[in-house]
Amino acid sequence: MARVSGSSRLLGAINESAALAHLLESGPLTRADLRALIGLSKPSTSEVLRRLQDAGLALTVGRTQGGGPGPTAEIYAANPEAAYAAAVSVRKASTIAAAVCDLSGALRARIEVEVDFAGTDAARAVTGAVEELCRRAGLRVDQLDHVQLAIPGSYDERTDMVRHIHVPGWERPGLLGEVRRAYRAAHVDNDVNLAAVAERHRGVAAADPSAGFAMLWLGEGVGLAIDLGGTLLRGARQGAGEIGYMPVGLPGAERRPDYEELVGGPAVVALAAEYGFVAETAHDAVALAVAAVGTAGGAALAGGPQEAAGRGRAFLGVLAARIAVGLAAVVAVLDPPLVVLAGEVAQAGADPLRAAVEASLGEIGELRTPIAVTGVEDDAVLFGALEASLSAAREALFARLGSPAF
Repeated sequence: MARVSGSSRLLGAINESAALAHLLESGPLTRADLRALIGLSKPSTSEVLRRLQDAGLALTVGRTQGGGPGPTAEIYAANPEAAYAAAVSVRKASTIAAAVCDLSGALRARIEVEVDFAGTDAARAVTGAVEELCRRAGLRVDQLDHVQLAIPGSYDERTDMVRHIHVPGWERPGLLGEVRRAYRAAHVDNDVNLAAVAERHRGVAAADPSAGFAMLWLGEGVGLAIDLGGTLLRGARQGAGEIGYMPVGLPGAERRPDYEELVGGPAVVALAAEYGFVAETAHDAVALAVAAVGTAGGAALAGGPQEAAGRGRAFLGVLAARIAVGLAAVVAVLDPPLVVLAGEVAQAGADPLRAAVEASLGEIGELRTPIAVTGVEDDAVLFGALEASLSAAREALFARLGSPAF
C-alpha cells in the first residue's frame, strides 16, 4: 500500500475510509448520520462526502421526507458500480459455478457450466466461465476488481502448484499463474476454507464473531476448515484441513484406509446400500435414511415404516461412528468452541445425523464440544468465495483512498 504524505492527507484518508465503510455496512445515510458515526464537524463531513463523490465511490440517492418546517436532507450511499467482485468454484463433478456482485454485495449474475476437464485446459475453462458470467451480468471482464477461485485441493504458493486435487488437469505447473494474469487481482483458496467463510458470515458461526470453530465437510469428498476467531489456519503449504488423507488404521496392517475411505461419498453410498438405502449419491442415500427414521418416508420403503426406520437408525449410527473417529482427533488437538458439520451429507443428515455423531463422539473420548449442522442452505463454497472476493475488492478501494493519486 502506498504511503500517504502529510498528516492532513493521512487524516483525510482515514476519514474517507471510515465514511465509505459506514455507507457499505449501514446502507444509505444522511450527512448528519455520518457526522454522528465518524465524529467530524459539518464542514469536514461535507468535504469527505465531496471527495467520495468526485471519486465515484458515493452517490446522492435521495432526500429525507419533509415532515416539518425545516429543510430536507440529502441521502448518500456507496456507489455499487464502483467495484465488482467475482467468485469461481471448481467442483469435482465436472462443473464450474461462478457468481459476481457489485460493491454493495448485490448479486449481479450467477452461472453453472458443465466442463470436460479431461479434454479442456483448466485455465481456459476458468477464464471461459468468467467471460460467460460477465456477459450475463452485462459487464466487461476488465471491470472485475477481484476474482476468487475455490478449488477442491490446496494451492502451494511457493511452487505455484495445486496439490491434493482429483480433477484432471489441475496439477499442471503454472496453471494458476495463467489464471491470475487474466485479471486485475485474483486469489485461490481451498473450497472448504471458503465454505467456512460463508459459515462465519451467514451461518451458525455468525452468532459469535469472536469465537472460532472447526468445520467438517462431508460430501463427495471430505475436508476440514479451522477458523481461529476469524482467521483460517492454512498450514505451511496450504494443506491444513486435508483430513481425508488421515490414516485410520495401524501401520503394518494388511490394509490401512484413510478417513475419506470411511466417510467420503462412495463409502457412504456403499454403506447405505448395505442397509437397503440405494442411491447414486451420498446426499440422496442419507436423505432416504433420514426420511425412513421419520414418519413421512418410511411407508414407501420395503418392510414397512417401522422396519425401515430401524434400518435408517442403524445406518446413521454406523455412519456417525465413522465420522466420530476423525472428529475425535480434531477435537482432541484443537478443542474448538464449536464443530460445524457441513457439505451435502451433513445437510441431508441434518439433526438426526448430528445427534448420532454427538453420541458417538461421547463414547470415544472425554472431550466435549457443541456440534451444529451448517446454517448455510445455498452453495456455501461459491458464496464464501464471493464474500472473500468482495472483501478483497473493498480493501483495495480503501487502499486507493490512502494513495497520493486519489
